[in-house]
Amino acid sequence: MPIDATLAYDDSNIFAKILRDEIPAQRVYEDDFALAFHDINPQAPTHILVIPKGRYVSWDDFAASASADEIAGFVRAVGTVARDNGLVAPGYRLLANIGTDGHQEVPHLHVHLFGGRPLGPMLSRV
Repeated sequence: MPIDATLAYDDSNIFAKILRDEIPAQRVYEDDFALAFHDINPQAPTHILVIPKGRYVSWDDFAASASADEIAGFVRAVGTVARDNGLVAPGYRLLANIGTDGHQEVPHLHVHLFGGRPLGPMLSRV
């Protein structure tokens, strides 16, 4: 069920539990600012989630509250994960679902990194 991205951070969300090693994840990258792991329900041959290590619900929350080092570290982590997984040359897609209209399901900022095949149009036509 989509969540309201304006709510306070919930420490019981699944990504917080992954960060605390309470739930296993197939990790592909980790540094001081970010963690990346394979999605358990992949929508493309490569489907990796990249999350900041801080307690941020949305891009708005992250942009307003994160330090410059956290923001730069997270953006660099996304690029590193794409490069390390061979996605730069063929191309890839980044997706961040925010709030109810964006169909955000976990109240922790995260970016989906998709690749490994042609991904088609960005959105279906309505």
